[in-house]
Parts: sequence; structure tokens; C-alpha cells
Amino acid sequence: MAKDILTLKPEAVWRYFYDLTQIPRPTGQMDEVTRYVFEAGKKLGLETLQDEVGNVLIRKPATPGMEKKPIITLQGHVDMVPQKNSDVQHDFAKDPIDAYIDGEWVTARGTTLGADNGIGVALALAILEDNSLKHGPLEALFTINEEVGMDGANGLKSGFCKGDILLNIDSEVEGNLYIGCAGGIDVNVSLEYKDQETTSQEDQAVRLTLSGLKGGHSGVDIHIGRANANKLMARFLKCAVEEFGVRVASLEGGSMRNAIPREAFAVLTIAPEDAEEFCKYVAEFEALFTKEFDGIEDKISLKVEKCDMPTNILPEDIQDNLINALEACQNGPISMLQSFPDTVESSTNLAVVRAGDGLVEVKFLVRSSSDSRKMWVASSIESAFLLMGAKVEFDAPYTGWQPNAKSHIMEVMSKVYEEIYHEKPDVKVMHAGLECGIIQGVMPDMDMISFGPEIRHPHSPDEKVHIDSVARTYEVIVKTLELV
Repeated sequence: MAKDILTLKPEAVWRYFYDLTQIPRPTGQMDEVTRYVFEAGKKLGLETLQDEVGNVLIRKPATPGMEKKPIITLQGHVDMVPQKNSDVQHDFAKDPIDAYIDGEWVTARGTTLGADNGIGVALALAILEDNSLKHGPLEALFTINEEVGMDGANGLKSGFCKGDILLNIDSEVEGNLYIGCAGGIDVNVSLEYKDQETTSQEDQAVRLTLSGLKGGHSGVDIHIGRANANKLMARFLKCAVEEFGVRVASLEGGSMRNAIPREAFAVLTIAPEDAEEFCKYVAEFEALFTKEFDGIEDKISLKVEKCDMPTNILPEDIQDNLINALEACQNGPISMLQSFPDTVESSTNLAVVRAGDGLVEVKFLVRSSSDSRKMWVASSIESAFLLMGAKVEFDAPYTGWQPNAKSHIMEVMSKVYEEIYHEKPDVKVMHAGLECGIIQGVMPDMDMISFGPEIRHPHSPDEKVHIDSVARTYEVIVKTLELV
């Protein structure tokens, strides 16, 4: 039961996190969760503010004698990525998250957990509640709609926050300190078509389902080489068109721009005499995909079943051009950072595909630590889809967070980590997008760092947070506040 997590320590952290699991808070649905955070600040008797876009700021005075210390801003975002397995009945707009303890971890049943970034929010609220701590002037900034568009950070105005140092509690690898991150841009492809073809009653309709992929965070997990459901589906369809002359009635895959797509579906028409061989062909590709991704994916499923005959199919030229463009477009890591080995510099995620009923839509998220390479990757995607006559638009660009090798907070937290973990932390640049880069644009003199407890598989239904690492992260924050 979700309430079991209330038995965990630190009690205040898990109490706040439990409350957050009970509040539906997918990106774009922020009123209830910001009201909860605002009321939490008021209940603590602290100065609590909300800006025009909905960000909440809570200020706590310094411990007596520490008033002249730098102002520390704890920061996290209140929204979560809504992802679930297709066989799970869950409405993120109204249903609470069914969190439970699984050994050393807290996870959820068939959905994302929301530890990204609910744990960061809970840690900040617990710090504000704990009056036994020693610290200078303290404030906590809770931003909205980070996962899609970073609306809260983008709407932040100069002067709302007073902090000299930002502690962003929104990274997922315990023992890592992040001093930089990639920027990003959305690429949106669309094509309307009117000359839909009617299906032939002599054909047979089948539904193709590709599922069981791990998915994951399109920044944090992009380097692992996990399968992208949209890319695998396009690969299969190109071969199936060549081999059997199948026609596509509809195609859909993925749901969130910042999540590696785990599932894809297609409704096809085929000649009845080819049905048996086509089923064998599907099984062969399932075996091929399983072999190719051995050690990375372990549950790839490609299945076919009969379905009702659709009214229309995609025009043949639209179908073929779309499949070729999906095959041609870049996906996954594109370049690596030379100064931070094993860190992706540029990548793209073929996140969402929808085709049918007169409309084709494809959505990408391009990330890069280099603004010029970011635009180059986006341009390469644009080129592939312009060839099919589609409209391509760039949207929601954000800059990366440039590393500061002389960061004072990095030095302080490195000492804290050594004290707690008895080893030096890894200082890194994150490929995923953080709000730090945008906040840096508003407050250029603010010293920043990002850290957090161990969270595995964010942005997927396998998301889980390590229980003991949450307690250690709380200890890291407490000691950092004392030393800064």
C-alpha cells in the first residue's frame, strides 16, 4: 500500500512525498500541487509567495548568528511525467500514484512514480520544516511544468528569488555532482492529406503491436542504447511493404517528448493469402529484435492479430515517404563531449508518431550542450521530412547550463560527499535538461549545482527511488547548509 512509505526515514521527507503521490500532477495540471506546496509553507509559518506563472517560493530566516551567510535556494519542480504500461488502467488527471516498497526501493504499480522530481520537492519541504538545522538565509523554489517546456523556469522574473547559491535537487545518480547540462529544442513535423484511399474488401486488416521495451528518460538513458519503438516499427514496416505490399491505415507510437518510446501500434491491410506468411514474418522480426538488443532489452514483443477493417488507408506516397523519413532521421546519441568522457553532447529522441485520418504528426526532442550542434541536429531532421513535403517547426528552445570549474558550492559539496561517502564524488555535466541553465539566464551571478538520490528509469513505468539514498541525500543537504 502507498501508505507503507510513511514508515520510512526521514519521516518528514516520505510524508511529503506520500502526499505528492496522492495529488495528480502531470505536466500542465499544476493548480492542486502548487496549492499544496503554498499551504505547506503557510502552515510552517514561513513567508510564501507565488509568481505570475505559478512558481512557489518559500523563505526561511537564518539560524541566529548565521544571518550573514550566503542565501541558499533549494530548487525542484512539482510536475511529473505521466507514463504507464498499456495494460494498466490509470488516469493521471485524477488517480493517485500507487506507490509501494519493493525491497530497497520505492516504486509504483505499472506507472511512473513521480520521484522525478517529487523526491526533490519533498526533501526541500522537509528541510524547511526541520527547525533543528543550522543554516543561513534559506529559500525554496518550486517550479511548474518542467517536463514539457520548462514553463516555470522560463517564466521566472529577476528579483523573485534572492539566492546566491542554487541547490537543484533534480538529478538521479547518487554520488554525482552536476555543474552543467545540455540545452534542447523541440522539432515538430506535420502533414495534412486529403486524398485518403478506401480499403479493399478483398484484403484483411491486422493490428501490429510492438511492446515490452524499457523506454526511459531521453536524456539520462539515451546513451544506454535502448530500443526506440518508433524506429523499430518503421524498420519493420519498410521491410513489410517491400515483401508483402502491406498498406498502412494508422500508425502511432510514443506519448511524451522526453521519454524514449516503449510501444508502437499499426493497423495494416494485407492480402488474405499472405496472412500466414506475414505472421511468420512478424515472429522472425521479433526474434531478430530480441537478438540485436540482447543484454539491453529483455521483453521485446512484436505481435499481430486480426482486427476490424478500417475505412481508409494512407495514400501510398504518403505512407512510403513517411516510413522512409522515419528510417532516415537520426535517433539516439549523435556526438560526445570531449572534456567529459562518456557524456553525450548531442542526441535526438524520435518521441511521438501519429498517422491516420488525414494527418501525420512526428515529434522529436533534440538535446545538446552546444547550441550550434543542437541546431545542426534539428536541421538534419528537418531535411529528412522536408523531402516528403511535410511542415517542420522548431519550438521551445532552451540553452544549456555552462559549467563553472571554479564553483564554490562544488568545492563545499565535494567535501561533504567525501565526509559522508568516504570517496570523492563524480563531477559531471548532465545530458538531460535541467532548469539551471534557464535560471542562470535570470540570475547570472548565482552559483549552482545539481544532485539527488538514486532514481532508476525515470520517465518510465519502471521508475524507482532508492530508500537509503534519500536519507543520505538529506544528510548531504543538512551538512552543506551548515558549511556554506
